[in-house]
Amino acid sequence: MRALHTFVTNHWQLLTLTLLITLLWNTDVLLPLRILTVFLHELSHALAAIVTGGEVLSLSVSPNEGGLVTARGGSPFWITSAGYLGSLLIGAALFVLALRTHWDRVILAGFGIITLAVAAFYVRDLFALGFTLATGAAMLAASRYMSREINDMILRTIGISSMIYAPLDIFDDTIRRAHLRSDARILAEQIGGSTLLWGGLWLAISLAVIALTVRYGLPQNSNIVLRRAKTI
Repeated sequence: MRALHTFVTNHWQLLTLTLLITLLWNTDVLLPLRILTVFLHELSHALAAIVTGGEVLSLSVSPNEGGLVTARGGSPFWITSAGYLGSLLIGAALFVLALRTHWDRVILAGFGIITLAVAAFYVRDLFALGFTLATGAAMLAASRYMSREINDMILRTIGISSMIYAPLDIFDDTIRRAHLRSDARILAEQIGGSTLLWGGLWLAISLAVIALTVRYGLPQNSNIVLRRAKTI
């Protein structure tokens, strides 16, 4: 009981943020954040295509939280598998870096530059272009004009959202509604196996990654202490 009290005391901000994201996840309040997680999903497909020798032709996200990457070449297995698991790893990395380092401004600025580069080179449709340009510009503005603590909170929010999104969407798209033409079904058609097999495997991996991230990524105390303004 004492250990639980200590844990809650040392991580109450993180627990509150996670609860708020969970409760508001399906509301319009978090729609931009949900579209951002879709962008990370599609970005992961694109990165896998490039890393495995392919070429990305276009990347898109839509206001109804859909997304699409068109690529030529590369490894179909890694490209297809990268969507959910890649976005999860990006989210986990942002989460740990926010908690464990003071590089928050640099990381958010880098994220903004990458988002703007994707917009410039790969985005073709109007909504996706507007979203990626606005998001990239907002990240750069936050890294330049807002405090490190606010940048830290932004990274935590994106990281937690991506970690929540991955297992929920894997379960919903590949297990609960296995008839959908999801990444898992496409992989089953390309490689073999079944939608449920690949979805179940991805779900197990995602839960393991989240557990390891929380187990080894949390510092002893994760609460953000706001700096007091200097008095003259």
